[in-house]
This record gives sequence, C-alpha cells and structure tokens, in this order.
Amino acid sequence: MSKEFAMRALSVLVPFALLATALPAYAGTITIEGRGEVRAAPDMATINSGVTSQGATAREALDANTAAMNELIAALKEAGIEARDIQTSGFSVNPNYVYSDARDENGYSLPPRINGYQVSNAVTVVVRDLTDLGAILDKSVTVGANTVNGVSFSVADPSDLLDEARKAAFAEAREKAELYAGVAGATLGDLVSITEQQSYGAPQPYPMYARAEMAASAPVPVEAGEMSFAISVNVSWELDNTDN
Repeated sequence: MSKEFAMRALSVLVPFALLATALPAYAGTITIEGRGEVRAAPDMATINSGVTSQGATAREALDANTAAMNELIAALKEAGIEARDIQTSGFSVNPNYVYSDARDENGYSLPPRINGYQVSNAVTVVVRDLTDLGAILDKSVTVGANTVNGVSFSVADPSDLLDEARKAAFAEAREKAELYAGVAGATLGDLVSITEQQSYGAPQPYPMYARAEMAASAPVPVEAGEMSFAISVNVSWELDNTDN
C-alpha cells in the first residue's frame, strides 16, 4: 500500500470516528402511559320522554296518544325548545294480552286473549339552558307525558377541555419517561409515536316515572354535577445511552 493511499484512507476514517464518539449510543426505546383529566360542569341536557296510552282498539289508543303527544310537543316549544331539539325516538303499538289458567278439554292452556291496545310515543329533547330543565320536566308531566326514561348531561363543545387533558397526559408521560431514563443511565431521544384514548365520565342518566299527582307539584329539582374528560396517551421515545 502506498503512503499516499494510506493517508487518504485515514483522512476518510477519522471524521467518521469522531462522529461516532460525538453521538450518544442508541439504547432502545421507552413507552410510557400518561393520563390527563379535566372536570367541568355540563351546559346541556338530553331528556327522553313520551306518552303511553291505552284503548279498547288500536285506533282508540292511537288517537288518544296522538292528542297527548301534540300537546306535549306544543308545550315544549312554548317553553323555548327549538324544533331541531325535538326528535321522535320511539313509536310502538302493542296488544295487551290477558293470560288465563283455564285449559281446554285436552288439558292444554288456552291462548291469551287481547284485551285492548297500548300505544307509546317517545321524543328525545335537548335542553340547552339547564336553568330551564326542572321546569321543562314538570311541564312535560303536567301536559301528559307519563314516561320519562332518563336525563343525561353533556358539554356542547368539549374541544378545549380535551386539549387541556391532552397536555396534562403528555406532560405526565414525559415526566415518568425522564425518570425511568435517568435511572437507566440514559436520556430521552427523538419522539417515536403517540397514541391516545378518550373517556368521558358523567352523572349517569336516572329514570323518572311520572304520576298523575305530579301535575300540581313544584318544578323538579335537578343537580347537574360535574363531568370528567380524560385522555390517556401512550408515548414512545428513543433512548440515548449517556454512558458512552
């Protein structure tokens, strides 16, 4: 090998050697879960209510139900509920069966007989001003709603709340990752990946069963409480070994 060729080879290898000593050695990856949670009061509610009517015939039950539902919907609109916030969510016509212990001459039970019909019609109502919720529940029962299946609360636009939860979740993940990396004699390198999961926690919908004597009662007391908006993230980083 000539002296000139050896010098050229050395001039190429030396920068690579210096670069290798300047860069920390790769020590693998670390994946950590972080969780962030933000709590806030709801600003809207959803009610599922309706009317169940009885009649000797299906037609009779339907006519009675239609009249009561028209009155209910009119009352909701009078209370300030917009048409877009009232949606039919259930309708059914069913016979009422009467069962008997009687048996035929062969000892078999007699089939049930129809004793009238039942018609049920339900609407889902969005209440955007929670100060009106108790009065709307009371008014609904007053005008004929005899089924209130539940009230659920929500936040109309949770975007900002979720963003705050994301920031908290990432900060927690990074804090734990830096702790583990330090214990392992490494530092966090480049970010590899982030995945998230959302979860909402709210007061559960509670059933309400209307009775005729509620018509003269005071507005229904309602407590909205708070909702939680939580984000869980799994974050991965490269680890750089500080011992090399």
